[in-house]
Amino acid sequence: MDYLNFDFDDDEDENGEMSEGSISAEVQSLADATDNAEEKTREDSSDTDLEIEDAERSFATIKGAELYTEACKLVGVVPVSYFIRNMEEPIMNLNHHGLGPNGTKALAIALVSNTTITHLELEDNWILGEGTRYLVQMLRENCYIQEMNISRNHLNTDGAEAICRMFYHNISNIRAIRLAGNNFREESAMYFSESLMANGSLKILNLSWNGFGNEGGLALGEALKVNNVLTELDISSNHINNEGTMKLCKGLEVNASLRILKMSHNPMTVEGAVALVTAIRKNPKSRMEEINISNVLVNEGFIKLLDVVCEVRPELDVIYGGVGGYIAKKPEQRPDAMKLIQNYLDANKLRLWDFFKNMDKYGNMKIPVAEFRRAMMLQSKIPLDRQQISELVRKLDQARTGYVDYSHFKIQEPEEKPKEEKEEEEQ
Repeated sequence: MDYLNFDFDDDEDENGEMSEGSISAEVQSLADATDNAEEKTREDSSDTDLEIEDAERSFATIKGAELYTEACKLVGVVPVSYFIRNMEEPIMNLNHHGLGPNGTKALAIALVSNTTITHLELEDNWILGEGTRYLVQMLRENCYIQEMNISRNHLNTDGAEAICRMFYHNISNIRAIRLAGNNFREESAMYFSESLMANGSLKILNLSWNGFGNEGGLALGEALKVNNVLTELDISSNHINNEGTMKLCKGLEVNASLRILKMSHNPMTVEGAVALVTAIRKNPKSRMEEINISNVLVNEGFIKLLDVVCEVRPELDVIYGGVGGYIAKKPEQRPDAMKLIQNYLDANKLRLWDFFKNMDKYGNMKIPVAEFRRAMMLQSKIPLDRQQISELVRKLDQARTGYVDYSHFKIQEPEEKPKEEKEEEEQ
């Protein structure tokens, strides 16, 4: 069923005019209020010879804090002082501010003309579906916001529909969005599926802690067959079991863009884990670097399969819960990878910093995790297996940035002494 293929401009009437509920209509309302105030001021001062400065001031000149304050008056909410103080910063964190739909509306009015904020955090604000529509209308005009977090806002199906229509019609500049814990169910999954099939810009999508179920796995699998832009998908804790995982794998077998897939805390077993790795094995175009199924206990058969796949795809890392039956076996103790590397370098009179530098294609002291893992898997001078390399990566990238930052390994060369000091020392 084509859920989203209809005119997006539902905030316009049949004559092309903006409806009363739209952000543009609210902005116009503020403009009218400002014009009326100016007219009244001119009338009150008509008996004097004093020239009113800025008498021709128009609403177009109202921006920033003043615009936000007027918008708050219009919708009847108290302005958020933190927003006013930080409007010129690229990252705006308004998590847990209790905005509600009306507070979100005032915020959206102010953000229409904002050109500095690129990352907007709005988690846990009871935005609801109504507030989501205000944000979507704002994003049609604002092309500067690229990353947004509206997790845990009780968006439900209405909110999912509004967001998905935005992505379906490619009318925003959003590259990453977090929508965790918003009561999305199977119908919402259908919306996201269709929007991903049509969207050409979204890179990172977090849909964790919702309730897509197995039908959601099927819908997203269909989307992954078509979408070749998305690089990271988080569907952790979505009630997707082995059946839903296998449906999702149909998309993974042909997808050529996804690099990170997070599926932890879903009720899958080793059967689902095998299906995921097998799907990557079947797909010669796959660019998968990480699969997170950290709550799943696997068996020796899975480990053997993963070892075989990693021989061909050394950049792949699968994070699982352990090996064993109902209770994970204690992992076998292996020599510390960093110590083995250091021993090799000492024996060959090499520096640790140079060891990392040789893997750095760009010379910025940061190596993408996938490239680092691949280089370590393919080298043969230091005896490290896949699990040792995985542990090494986790130590070197504890903040999960996706990069191995080796700048702190650099040895500071002693400063060159002035020529005069050298001569004095020689004497």
